[in-house]
Amino acid sequence: MLEAGTMLLFCAVLFASVALGWSIIPALFVGVLLFMGYGLVRRCSLRAMASRAAGSVRSAGTVVVAFVLIGVLTSLWRASGTIAFIVAHSTAVIHAATVIPLSFLLCSAMSMLVGSSFASAATMGTICMSLGLSMQANPVMLGGAILAGVYVGDRCSPVSTSALLVKQLTHTNLFNTIARMLRTGAVPFVLSCVVYVAAAVVEWLCASGGSGFGAASAAATAGSAGSARAAVSTNASSITDIGGLFSSAFDLHWLTLVPALLVIVLALLRVDVRLLMLASIAASVAVCVGVQHMEWAELLRLLIFGYHAQNPQVAALLDGGGILSMLTVMATVCISSAYAGIFAETRMLARLQQVIEMLGHRIGACGATMITATCAAALACNQTLTIMLTHQLCGGLYGDDESERSAQAIDLEDSAVVIAPLIPWSIAGAVPLATINAPTLSLAAATFLYLLPLSRMLASAVRRRSGFRTRHRSQNQNPGLAIPHRPKPMLHMFAHGFHPKSGD
Repeated sequence: MLEAGTMLLFCAVLFASVALGWSIIPALFVGVLLFMGYGLVRRCSLRAMASRAAGSVRSAGTVVVAFVLIGVLTSLWRASGTIAFIVAHSTAVIHAATVIPLSFLLCSAMSMLVGSSFASAATMGTICMSLGLSMQANPVMLGGAILAGVYVGDRCSPVSTSALLVKQLTHTNLFNTIARMLRTGAVPFVLSCVVYVAAAVVEWLCASGGSGFGAASAAATAGSAGSARAAVSTNASSITDIGGLFSSAFDLHWLTLVPALLVIVLALLRVDVRLLMLASIAASVAVCVGVQHMEWAELLRLLIFGYHAQNPQVAALLDGGGILSMLTVMATVCISSAYAGIFAETRMLARLQQVIEMLGHRIGACGATMITATCAAALACNQTLTIMLTHQLCGGLYGDDESERSAQAIDLEDSAVVIAPLIPWSIAGAVPLATINAPTLSLAAATFLYLLPLSRMLASAVRRRSGFRTRHRSQNQNPGLAIPHRPKPMLHMFAHGFHPKSGD
């Protein structure tokens, strides 16, 4: 099968790029060549494929503009002292007995504000990991709590790139989707808090006991704990005084909190996300100039190249942001959008899409989306491409009306967005764990990331079973209302062969 061979070759190129630590952008360009080559073999017009690809890229223009604003916003929040103020005051509440659950909560709050798992891990995550290890916390549980926390906001923040991408793909209202995400994520979030509180209690009992179960637990985790603690032992002792460190680099006036408060207030008022970000950018500029006394030339430079602190310790925690920092994700979105146009013209994924539709008939659209997202994440090795592939492959499971598009948006958010970081070789999880120097085994402790899709699949199964019982009871009571049996499209395809339609 030519389709399978082409996809396997593309996946091999992606895997090689990730394994060698190269940028995935060249690999994505190779994918364009491979998929167009497939189309030429299938006698598709090169002009038609290029036109479809260009049209798909143009449709991604709105989200690319939003990514530029996010790059500018995150850079200004670093330079204005907004992130420094939040981190310095929030980490003051961390204690040895509560460091694991508080790390989850603090990283969740930070990611809700900045909308980026990578930025949250580099700031709040790094500090929580360092402080936690200095307090002898279990590095596996601590790393899992931080990883789960940084993806809480990466999923449902109004300034999250993944949330904006899903909005653009499904043509849905961002704030309506966020409201639904808060509902579907509430139970997994609470259960995660319970797990981390229980882990903190066990840690406290082990530390206070010093023998028996505590000694056995310590011995069981000695290998992973030793390597992780050694990696950050020097850094942990050097950044213990977070407030003093940031006070030496910023004026931590309460006005530095205004840009973050604007995001919260305007999001609650459901102001358009681009206007929301522009308002926060304007406030950040005012704080940079009025409070931090920054020169205009330096301000313009950091909008493009990002913030770079003079103090090496501050730089390790806060450097980043800027328009250039978003180039990779913008290129990934544009190239992946081109894939959508090529696939539509060549119908390369038609057979696979029909198999997924058959799966959806058996287990429901939500379950089929979860399984597809898991496979896509394992092949794509990054979150952005996982989201776009899952949307492309599962399009036939949903209708085109508003309610169906909203259903697909929430299913994507609860599957592709949070499953991607659970794949050990995906950069979605590997980069945050490497940033905080946590062991790979921490993936198993990132409870929110797998409790969310599992809870959604369970809820979907219960609804389907309940709906089946209701229909069966209704048909028994009213035989005249029974729905006649119709053969499923996929069963017909397997019985009579696959005959793709021409055109779209």
